[in-house]
Amino acid sequence: MKAAVRHCLHLVGAAVACMVGGERISGSEPQRPSESARGAVEPIRLVTKTGELRGTLDMPTGAGPFPVVVMLVGSGPTDRDGNQPGLKNDSLKMVGQGLAERGIAALRYDRRGIGKSRQACLKEEDLRFDVLADDAAAWVDLLRKDRRFGKVGIVGHSEGSLVGMLAVKRANADAFVSLAGTGRDAPSGLRAQLARNLPPAYKELKDKSDKIIAELAAGRTVAETPKLLESLFRPSVQPYLISYFKYDPAREIAALHVPVLLVQGTTDMQCLVDDAKLLAAAKNDAQWLEIKEMNHMLKHAGTLDEQAATYTDPNVPLAPGLVEGVAAFLSKALNAKTRSSRALTPQAAQHQ
Repeated sequence: MKAAVRHCLHLVGAAVACMVGGERISGSEPQRPSESARGAVEPIRLVTKTGELRGTLDMPTGAGPFPVVVMLVGSGPTDRDGNQPGLKNDSLKMVGQGLAERGIAALRYDRRGIGKSRQACLKEEDLRFDVLADDAAAWVDLLRKDRRFGKVGIVGHSEGSLVGMLAVKRANADAFVSLAGTGRDAPSGLRAQLARNLPPAYKELKDKSDKIIAELAAGRTVAETPKLLESLFRPSVQPYLISYFKYDPAREIAALHVPVLLVQGTTDMQCLVDDAKLLAAAKNDAQWLEIKEMNHMLKHAGTLDEQAATYTDPNVPLAPGLVEGVAAFLSKALNAKTRSSRALTPQAAQHQ
C-alpha cells in the first residue's frame, strides 16, 4: 500500500522539489569564457532573491552565436543530469552533451532545493508550481543577454514538459520540445494512478482520495486526510497541489505559437503514448517523434530487465534516434526567421 502511494507521488512531484513562489527572478551577469573554453562543460549560475540556482552549460565547439536550449527536469529530487538519490542514469546529461555535439548549446540546472541549488529552498508550505516556470523563464532571459547565443528554446522532460509550456510564454522562447510529457491534467492523472495502484479492498480510501482531489482542484484545502494518504495530501503540500492542478497540458500547449516537437517512447511506463497523442490533438501543427522501445529514462528498454537497468546504470546509452531527431528539429526551429509554428509544414517528423 505505501509503495503504491509513493508511486502516485511521481505524477504530483510536490514532495521534494523546494521552490519559492510569487516573485519574478532576476538573472546574473552572463559568463564569457575565452575562445579556448568553447566546447567545454561550463558552470553557470542564476542569482535570485532567495539564493543562487546552479547549472551547467554544454557548449558546442567552433564559433557562435549558437542556438541554445534550457533543459527542464521531471518531478522529485531530480538533478541537472537526470539523476535522483540511488537512481543514477545520466539521461539528461547525455541529451545535453549530444545536442552540444550537434551545434546546439544546452543549459541544465538543479532546480530549487536540489543539488547545488539546495540553498534556494524555502518551506514546503510556501511552494508553488508557478515558480518552476518563473525560474525557467529567468534562465531564458539570462541566456538572451549572452552574445555567444542566438535563439533560445526549451526542452522539458516529464513534469518539466508542463513547466516548459508555461515558461515558453513567459519568456517568449523560440521553440519547445516535450520529452515524455503527460497530456492529462494532474487531477485526472492522479485519479488514474490511484485507481491502478490501490488494491480493490481499499475502495473507501480511493473514494476519499477522489473527494480530496476534487476539493484541491476547486482551490480549497482539506483539513483531514486519511493516514495512508498523508504523504500525498498532507496540509503543507496542499497549496502546491492547488497551484499545480489548475494547469491542463493540452490547453497550455494549444496556446503556444512557436515550433513544437512532441517526443514519446513506446515502452514508457510513466507517461504513455496516449499522453503524447492528447498533446498532438491539442496542437495539430506540432511535429511528432515516436521512438520504438524508448522508456521514460529516454533509453532503449524492450524488456522489464532493460527497464530496471536504465534507471540505475549510466552506461546504458540513449535510445537510438532521440538526440538526432531533437537536434534536427531544433536546428531548423532556432535558426528560422520566424518563431511561428504555422510557418512549418505540419507533418510528422520521421527519424528512425
